[in-house]
Amino acid sequence: MKEKLQRFFNTVKNWWKKGLIQQTSRITYDVVWNIILFVIVIGGIGGIFAGGIGLGYFASLVHDEPLRSEASMADDIYNYSETSSIYFANDVYLGDIRSDLYREEVELDHISPTLLDAVIATEDEYFHEHNGVVPKAILRATAQEFLNSSVQTGGSTLTQQLIKNQILTDEVSFDRKAKEILLAMRLENYFTKDEIIEAYLNIIPYGRNSSGRNIAGIQTASKGIFGVEASELTLPQAAYLAGLPQGPSSYTPFTAAGELKSEEDLQPGISRMRTVLNRMHDMEFITDEELEEAANYDIASDFIDAVPSSTDQYPYVTYEVEKRTKEIIQELLMEEDDVTEEDLEEDEDLRKEYAERAERELRDGGYQIHTTINKEIYDAMQEAAENYSDYGYARTFMATNSDGEEYEVTQEIQTGAIMVENNTGKIISFIGGRGFDEEHQVNFATDTRRSIGSTIKPLLDYAPAMEEGVIQPGTPIADYPRSFANGSFDLSNYGGGNYGLVSARTALANSYNIPAVDTYMQIIDDDPAAEYLEKMGVTSLTPGDHVQPALSIGATDNGISVEENVNAFSTFGNNGKFADAYMIDKITDANGDVIYEHETEPVEVFSPETTYLTVDMMRDVIDNGTGNYINSQLQNTNVDWAGKTGTSNDYHDAWFVATNPNVTFGTWIGYETPASINHSYHLSYSQRNMKLWAEVINAAAQVDPVLVTPETTFERPDGVVERSYCAVSGMLPSDLCEDVGLVKTELFDSRYVPTEEDNSLTRGSRRVLESDDDGNSFSRSNGIMFNPDWLKENGYDEMDDFSMLYPRTERDKWLRIGIPASMSSSSSDDDDD
Repeated sequence: MKEKLQRFFNTVKNWWKKGLIQQTSRITYDVVWNIILFVIVIGGIGGIFAGGIGLGYFASLVHDEPLRSEASMADDIYNYSETSSIYFANDVYLGDIRSDLYREEVELDHISPTLLDAVIATEDEYFHEHNGVVPKAILRATAQEFLNSSVQTGGSTLTQQLIKNQILTDEVSFDRKAKEILLAMRLENYFTKDEIIEAYLNIIPYGRNSSGRNIAGIQTASKGIFGVEASELTLPQAAYLAGLPQGPSSYTPFTAAGELKSEEDLQPGISRMRTVLNRMHDMEFITDEELEEAANYDIASDFIDAVPSSTDQYPYVTYEVEKRTKEIIQELLMEEDDVTEEDLEEDEDLRKEYAERAERELRDGGYQIHTTINKEIYDAMQEAAENYSDYGYARTFMATNSDGEEYEVTQEIQTGAIMVENNTGKIISFIGGRGFDEEHQVNFATDTRRSIGSTIKPLLDYAPAMEEGVIQPGTPIADYPRSFANGSFDLSNYGGGNYGLVSARTALANSYNIPAVDTYMQIIDDDPAAEYLEKMGVTSLTPGDHVQPALSIGATDNGISVEENVNAFSTFGNNGKFADAYMIDKITDANGDVIYEHETEPVEVFSPETTYLTVDMMRDVIDNGTGNYINSQLQNTNVDWAGKTGTSNDYHDAWFVATNPNVTFGTWIGYETPASINHSYHLSYSQRNMKLWAEVINAAAQVDPVLVTPETTFERPDGVVERSYCAVSGMLPSDLCEDVGLVKTELFDSRYVPTEEDNSLTRGSRRVLESDDDGNSFSRSNGIMFNPDWLKENGYDEMDDFSMLYPRTERDKWLRIGIPASMSSSSSDDDDD
């Protein structure tokens, strides 16, 4: 072995001396180097070729993507829906408008830094370093995609996710991914990191809130899951929310009904929270101690209890506000496009288009809708109506469906009520019915139209007639059976009976029908429905209503809503000026800019003199007339109320509306399907409604007595004077009128104080009513009697029974007046014959 080694070294030594080794090494080096250079060149060329192919493929994927400007991308990124909210009066939050997705925008300054750390650690650890994409993450995700790996780590940055949600779609394709990468890098050139993460946190979905509604945006999630602002999130809460977007339906703690999930079903979300905490720890956002404390924290204890939505808690208000706001938004859209209502009438498709646009704007526009509804008064009124026990009995009847099949229906007596502030028109509160029906959605205060019965008498008959100088409160009007409109309209008083010559004041206080129609017929040719009623906000009258005598006692073709009726009455509470009722006070957009604000524009309907006289007459309704029952039910009887009762045909509806110097309030009761409510009960139908009115007012006054039951009274204007007059004719007293004791004192509009002396009485041969029994007995004598000319002038000479002129009240005084002996009467007996 030694010899062999020696020979090997000698051979190597000889080769070295001859230069054979150096030559061989040089050749090997050259060959290897050339091979390496060849590989580098070929590899470079291959890389360039492959890169070119890749770039070409990438370009082919994005070739149809437009070059977006900064403004265009900003419009797309910030084009996310935001939930509109409703507020009671005085900026008291009511709730959100119904929407498929609830979102409340928040600025970055109002988001917890801990939440930002949690999101970055979970979703994009290189967020502050990359320019929109992380190449190695994309390559890793691409390789996993090609290899169909069971582990998919994803390669999207926050910027890419923002692009996917706001500009592109959720489509899984290389085409969409390539556009996402391109747009993400472009977005990073335009937006700052703060702008990007703020937008991301406002658009990302977070599952459901404690009302069971789908939510998006960190502010909505913070408030809807933990009941705190996004700026107030604790570490465990921030970690929980940061983990939600990866699986909103799995990780959300609430069910679709707003109920907390079972302990078992909460575990995926809690496990995800701990994963987020570990990633925050890995990035040194939190310490070991913070990790341990947060990971062991009972996050379920922070979940808030189920919160009913505004639709559940205040359905009548929510639906009414939505309806009115849509109308306002549609009008604003039409104004912006210079489109008129006439255009919509001519094009039904155009009407549908604007209705749909208004609907979208309302649901997703992020509007703040401020209403006039006083929350405390509203709550008190609902409670009073709910607890009221004397509506009357439910009614069961058979109805027929669209297929002609009969089925049984049971309906309870419904109610609608509304309170309006006189001088502004603000709807302070209302009662929409006895329990909201989600499918039926009827608001009996604003939607339904019914006959308003005798509540129309001060509005259409007496006040307009006084304004025109036709009557005054003391004007005598004969209540006896007769026809109107050339015999085409016959009517009677409720409860039957007639009351003779009574003043307008008495006729209104006791709601006599014939004097009301008589008064209306004297002014019907001037169309008081248009001149007065429609000026006071009544919009549902038909052309036929304007010429029908029956309108004078509340009979209409379509009916009038509770809101319209009460709103019209508020004219009397506002010194004769009509302020249209409204519920939407102001609307601001998502930026806080006011896009709509109501402006009250009073319309003068009645003079102060007519207004006060009507109010004073309606005081009598409550003091000693059909509304007298109210006094026994009110807690405060010192309020200056003036009102009117009303009953529709066949007792289908009962009304009571009253005004004071601050507010006007009215209630209605009746079956939804009209039927008589005058059934056997310990209270009459009218008393049941008045008792409801009083109990609701009592409840509202407990909340705000200064507004609801003011100490101030209606102030009598200088133009209203007190004068004596003869109760027979309404003219200045004569000696004969004084002799029979029928000189009275009454209020007058100074413009219409009578100037002529009474001519209704004279002396002569007369018949005198001696008995008020059936078949009234007359005796002949000389003395004071009705003047034949006056009887003829007023059409009384054609009466079959002159005894019908004698009022039921003050009979002793009126019986001193005889009937001219020259005039016959079917009810008079000639005792001398």
